[in-house]
Amino acid sequence: MSQPNQFSLLKQRRFAPFFWTQFLGAFNDNLFKTALIVVITFDALSWTTLAPSLVTNLIPGLFILPYVLFSATAGQLADKFDKAGLTRCVKWLEVAIMLVAGIGWMTHHLWLLVAAVVGMGIHSTLFGPVKYAYLPQHLKKEELIGGNGVTEMGTFVGILAGEILGAVLVVMQPHGLYFEAGATIFVAVVGLLASYRIPASPAPAPELKVSWNFVGESVRNLRFSSKNRVVFQSMLGNSWFWFYGAVLLAQLPVYSKDYLHGDHGAFVMLLTVFSLGVGSGSLLCERLSGAKVEIGLVPFGSIGLTIFGADLYFASNAFAVSGAALAGTSADVMTLLGQPGIWRILFDFLMIGMFGGFFIVPLFALIQLRADPAHISRTIAGMNILNALFMVAAAGMAIVLLGQGLTIPQLFLVTALLNALVAIYIFSLVPEFLMRFLAWLLIHTVHRVHTVDADRIPAEGAAVLVCNHVSYVDALVIGAIAPRPIRFVMDHRIFKTPFLGWIFRTARAIPIAPAKEDPWLMEKAYIDIAQALHEGEIVCIFPEGQLTRDGEINPFKGGIAKIIERSQVPVIPMALRGLWTHLLSRNKENIFGRAFHAGLRSKLALAVGQPVAPQDVTPDGLRADVAALRGDWK
Repeated sequence: MSQPNQFSLLKQRRFAPFFWTQFLGAFNDNLFKTALIVVITFDALSWTTLAPSLVTNLIPGLFILPYVLFSATAGQLADKFDKAGLTRCVKWLEVAIMLVAGIGWMTHHLWLLVAAVVGMGIHSTLFGPVKYAYLPQHLKKEELIGGNGVTEMGTFVGILAGEILGAVLVVMQPHGLYFEAGATIFVAVVGLLASYRIPASPAPAPELKVSWNFVGESVRNLRFSSKNRVVFQSMLGNSWFWFYGAVLLAQLPVYSKDYLHGDHGAFVMLLTVFSLGVGSGSLLCERLSGAKVEIGLVPFGSIGLTIFGADLYFASNAFAVSGAALAGTSADVMTLLGQPGIWRILFDFLMIGMFGGFFIVPLFALIQLRADPAHISRTIAGMNILNALFMVAAAGMAIVLLGQGLTIPQLFLVTALLNALVAIYIFSLVPEFLMRFLAWLLIHTVHRVHTVDADRIPAEGAAVLVCNHVSYVDALVIGAIAPRPIRFVMDHRIFKTPFLGWIFRTARAIPIAPAKEDPWLMEKAYIDIAQALHEGEIVCIFPEGQLTRDGEINPFKGGIAKIIERSQVPVIPMALRGLWTHLLSRNKENIFGRAFHAGLRSKLALAVGQPVAPQDVTPDGLRADVAALRGDWK
């Protein structure tokens, strides 16, 4: 059955008012911040004697400071109170802050505006746990990737629109500052009105006693989250993205002016391209993931962040040569677009944004799906604390390195290389990310995989999957389709294979041997299977015990009966179709003929049958089910 389009959520009250409330909040944040950064960058002398590069790195730092101080409290409030009512309180706060900022604009008072930056940081801190804890409360599991994608798209479109309008309004003479003040107040009021349409979102922990000791509560939040390794590493990965983005975005005003030799329109152009990249990447996640939480996209996104971040350094150096004639000018957008080197820079910014979307959306969905439901707002709050610390570190690193003489393009290169090191570290700690990436890559490059009733694989709870065994990549294909990690039971000899052995050890596969060959290992395998099922995991076995040599399904051995005797869980028959022509099967036909016949994007299928109750499980019955599912297509 086809899934509804992710944009259909925008027609539903459970999502639409929330979406527009958060969209307008992101829009207003950047309508205000960007206007302030633009006037500091391009009209610094009339506002302050501080260096523009210092102020443009300082303002984002001040904005995120409240995340460090108040995220723990915000998480508690979001778990204790109804999220709809809390959102309305936050939007009233936004109206008050924008009134203060309006006075700052009209009186030309820089530090009153800086105080409003801190105020908007407080506003965003309070709303953050509500924003991401709201989605799993109102969306189905299969809607989480699409809902997160639309939300992230809306966030970055809001950021983009706010940045563009803020940069345009503030330079309109002679009333630009008044236009800016009026616009921010107006948007805050519209956001407040939208919040009154958000449906009730009952508190998951209304009995929670709020602790106002933000230091102690922050430590408790992070300590609790760290107990779930995958969730905590996902939080760290998310925070690293904000580090990367903070370094990149904070440099854009000065980069646009001093390296591209452009006016404020050049700054807006770069922001536009980057935001469009993030928005499109976020929306593509649902299509690339098959509407499930596909963390295999995270390494894919990380690779792109490194490649295009590094290329931005080389593209910037190349532009310094090709655009040398613009030095000392303040070129408009059309003049810049006439320079041959600018298109490579724009492409890099677009790709960084797009791969950033691939990186961050699955991480958000994974955190929402696997975090403790009664603690989810505090988990998000803990992530916001980490985000803030990483972004403060980003601002600090940028100030120090630029102060030591690094150029902004060199700073981009350093950040891209750091991204590669961080990715290697995180994926070595949580191999599930890398495993899902390899599986995802397999079925999106070499193969086209069609699924039949794949939703019969349970999203939670213990079960045993049984499947025909055709090739050495069977487990990768099944793992790529399944909505959660699977413990595969595999011949112990495959673990001695250099590459495949590493893959299956990383995936926590369970090695097994025939009783006559290694009775101890065989018994240990059954103990490990029983333990995995007891802990609610999914186990997959290939009851034939070996790869097929003729494409037909061999008799099923009695191991499945022994497993079910120990663990009374449902058994789900499955059948792989189309793998008999694979190069890694035991098909003895000419290998080149098979490769040509299958083509570059060979078509495969995985069909999933109805669960079989434990009392009805027999090897012969399961073999008949698998044969019926496979049909004539080997």
